[in-house]
Amino acid sequence: MSNSFPARYGKWAVVAGASEGLGAAFAAQLAERGMHLVLIARRSLLLAELGERLTAEYGVEVRCLALDLADPSFAGALADAVTGLDLGILIYNAAHVPVGPFLDAEDDAIERAVDVNVRGPLLLLRALAPAMCERGRGAVVLMSSLSGLQGSPHVSVYAASKAFNIVLAEGLWYELRAHGVDVAVCCAGAMRTPGYVRSFDRDVPGMLSPEEAARQALDALGKGPRLVPGRINRMAAQLLGRLLPRRAAIRLIARSTKHLT
Repeated sequence: MSNSFPARYGKWAVVAGASEGLGAAFAAQLAERGMHLVLIARRSLLLAELGERLTAEYGVEVRCLALDLADPSFAGALADAVTGLDLGILIYNAAHVPVGPFLDAEDDAIERAVDVNVRGPLLLLRALAPAMCERGRGAVVLMSSLSGLQGSPHVSVYAASKAFNIVLAEGLWYELRAHGVDVAVCCAGAMRTPGYVRSFDRDVPGMLSPEEAARQALDALGKGPRLVPGRINRMAAQLLGRLLPRRAAIRLIARSTKHLT
């Protein structure tokens, strides 16, 4: 299974938002499966350290790009950097999370969430997906969240942006499959990543490690447009999305996020 990824999709993978946490876990899982890597994040030192570790451990080539995914020029710089590569997998993991009541949020925090969470994956796909379709193979994973399945008070902008990614990936799953490109959206629950600890720092039922979430996401490629890692998280998605009335689901989420205010 691990060695089939380069033959199935291509020899190189791009991971956007790769410096730590889930992005770094995706990078490690892909390296273990024999993929060379292009890693993107703002923090060049963390990227370099991760790249050196993965090269030493798995013998893959790693290229690090210190780019701000809120800056629309990143797409052109990335396209130039991957010219000539047999690009097989795109992972968009980056996200910005404004926490707290919507009316209290700073304008620049909301704008950054839109730039990173919504415009970023669009630009990445427009820049790199056409070549994958021309070659007739490839895969795309957009990271979403259980919070994108319904309104999520106190992280409303983040949740709305993740709902956008769910719908985008589901549409592209149908459009791009005719070109040999698998598309999936990963609706993850809470994970104890460095970013999660900085924002929330509380455990919740069903928490997975970033490594396990990344493994399940990659293992599910080609099996459908939407995946939810973790049995408890899948049960929660069923409860929130199908069994509870919409108002009840939103109230339930509000009780779990009220500590953020």
